[in-house]
Amino acid sequence: MILSGTQVEYEAVMEAARLMLASIRTAPKARGLDTISSCVLTGNDKQKVADWLKEQKERPQFFERDGMCVEKAQALQGKDYAGPNCVFKLIDLGIALGSAVKTAGFLNVDNRIFYTAGTAAKQLGLLKGADIIIGIPLALAGKSPFFDR
Repeated sequence: MILSGTQVEYEAVMEAARLMLASIRTAPKARGLDTISSCVLTGNDKQKVADWLKEQKERPQFFERDGMCVEKAQALQGKDYAGPNCVFKLIDLGIALGSAVKTAGFLNVDNRIFYTAGTAAKQLGLLKGADIIIGIPLALAGKSPFFDR
C-alpha cells in the first residue's frame, strides 16, 4: 500500500490537534477548576471561518490576511469576547493556549494563535457557550503559511 504525502500529513495534523486538546485539558488551572472548552474545525466549518475573515472589509486588513492563512491550514483548533472575565480564567486560557502550541511545535506542526479566527468562530456560532474564542490554525507545509503573513 502506498499512502500519499498529502493524506499522511492531514492525518498527522489531526493527531496533533487531538494531542493539543489533551494539552489544553491537562494544563494547570487556577483553583483546579477547568472551564475551558476546545474543539477542532475542519472541512466546511474551517472554510466558513476563512471566508468570514476574508469578507470583513470594514475591519482591519489583517482579518482578510488571517482568513487566507486559515484557508491554507488543514485544521483550525479553537478557543469575540464577552466580558467582564475573571482574570484567573484568562490566565488559565493563556496557559492552555501556550500548552497547546507547545505540543504542536514539539510535533513540528506549523501553528499560530489567531484571535481573529476565534472572532470569526464566535460570530458564526461554532463553539456554543464560549465567552472567549481563540483559534490556532495548523498546517504541515514546506513553508509555514503563518510566517510571512
